[in-house]
Parts: sequence; C-alpha cells; structure tokens
Amino acid sequence: MTLLASITPTARGAADQMLTYAVNRLGNDGVMVLGALRDFGQSDASEQCDSALRLLPDGPVVRITQELGKGSTACKMDAGALEDAVGIAVARLAAEGADLVVLNKFGLREAEGHGFRPLIANALATGIPVLLGISDTHRAAFDQFADGMATTLTSDEEAILTWCRTAIAPRPDAATG
Repeated sequence: MTLLASITPTARGAADQMLTYAVNRLGNDGVMVLGALRDFGQSDASEQCDSALRLLPDGPVVRITQELGKGSTACKMDAGALEDAVGIAVARLAAEGADLVVLNKFGLREAEGHGFRPLIANALATGIPVLLGISDTHRAAFDQFADGMATTLTSDEEAILTWCRTAIAPRPDAATG
C-alpha cells in the first residue's frame, strides 16, 4: 500500500469537489485530516483566477492570489501568502499530527520545489498518507517528486474514500515501529 496518491479529473474544479467530498465524509467518521482545499465560500467568485485555500481541519482561509490591476497579464499567485499557508500546515502537522493529509493540488509552486512539498515530505516521513489533486500540466514534475511511490486513483468518489480508509487503517509495520 502506497502512502501517496493522486487524482487527475479532467473537468475543471472536479478535483476540488471530489477531495472536499472525501474530506467531509472522513471528517464525519472522526478522521483527523490536515492540508488545504480550495475555498468555495469566496465572496468574489467572478474572477476565475482568484483563489483562496481553506486550511484543514478548521481554517483559516488564506487568499493566495493578489490583485494586480486591470490589464495585467502577470501571474496573480501570491507566493508569500501560499508559503504562509504552508507554514501553518507544517506547524499543525508537527504539533497535532494527522491521520491523513489532503491537498487540492500539486501545482506550479510544488513543481518548482516549493509550496506544500515540505508538508507532503513530513507527512510521508512519519507514515501519514497524502492525497492530492494533480493536473496533466504538472504530472511530470509530480512523478519525478514521487519517484514511483505514488498511486494514481480513478476519479471516483467511492474509490478515493476506499483508498483513504485503507491508507489510514492501522498497518502491522506501524505497531512495531
């Protein structure tokens, strides 16, 4: 059983919806999930490139894009805000632990060697499974990072839940640790 899994749905926003569904179901079962999901409660959803992350399990919501003004074609990602969110998540993992880490995506910052990579690495190093979304754009960078240790799940909510529940189940090697 691998401790790292990804989903790659083709429809825009589908990964966010599937991961949110899984996190909600697992949370109802008492599973401690850390990580970050896209926040759908944004007040200004008209800007398709605006993005905020809801840190799991209970916030805060961190806006990770910045307003650059009309006509700007530069990247709106606020790398500093993203790294602040990463710092909060890494500190939570160290202080509270988790049963599972879920991230909405392995994106550009992770592909470049930044972003949530420390959270992923710390979780895996301590035997905590990680589930994340990945687009075809960043698949090669993710595959290089995972070095053959990741499972690609089908884009099916029940299959995703099954992997999560199996991955967080007590493992015989964890008891002898």
